[in-house]
Amino acid sequence: MHRYIVHGKIKSVMMMRTNKYMNIYKEWSDKIKHGEIKAGEVLPSENELAERYETSRETIRKALNLLSQNGFIQKIRGKGSIVLDVQKMSFPISGLVSFKEVSNNLNMQPITTVHNLGLIKPEPFIKQQLQASSKDEVWKVVRSRKIGVENVILDKDYFLKKYVPMLTTQICESSIYEYLEKQLKLSISFAKKEIVVEDCTNEDREYLDLEGFSHIVVVKNYVYLENASLFQYTESRHRLDKFRFVDFARRGV
Repeated sequence: MHRYIVHGKIKSVMMMRTNKYMNIYKEWSDKIKHGEIKAGEVLPSENELAERYETSRETIRKALNLLSQNGFIQKIRGKGSIVLDVQKMSFPISGLVSFKEVSNNLNMQPITTVHNLGLIKPEPFIKQQLQASSKDEVWKVVRSRKIGVENVILDKDYFLKKYVPMLTTQICESSIYEYLEKQLKLSISFAKKEIVVEDCTNEDREYLDLEGFSHIVVVKNYVYLENASLFQYTESRHRLDKFRFVDFARRGV
């Protein structure tokens, strides 16, 4: 009987600890979801939270880790726990849409800045991605996208000149796909996509507002025309906290 009571007490203490960090997690996640705490704000320190809830730092750390795992905060060394924007811009994985089309669908007014536009003889890496010959020339376009007050996307596009004979800054600031389809009458058909997380480059740091992030989400696109000709290779580099990539899948029968 005595042994049962002891085990019962131990079990009760463990349940109280579990409920404690879960309750703290739920309280703060609800605040973030309901907009009581805005994206970019910093949560109180572990010590402050431990004192506020009269609990251990271990319990607070468990709650913060859960907030981080579920996309509510990002822990940044030297800054603390930064609240993330839970209303992220959604990009379809399976679709082949331009940035302008996505922005219009979400009623957003982003600003595109062209940093680099010109014809190049492709370096070995780009030559391989485009399956280009030694005689091919390639349009290189580097653009940043500002949403609100922050530059959060860096697009690096490469087009084979034999399919895209001319590009201008004005076209690149608006919509390249709109120009290709309406003016050049190209039939853009499908793309192969690859999504990876990479270390930020010096170019990312130069053109984007990274806010302390050391990694970036890169969507690589290999885009083909209707006749199955590969004509474009793109690296679209997204700040970690601003986007989510969505898809719809159906199980085959």
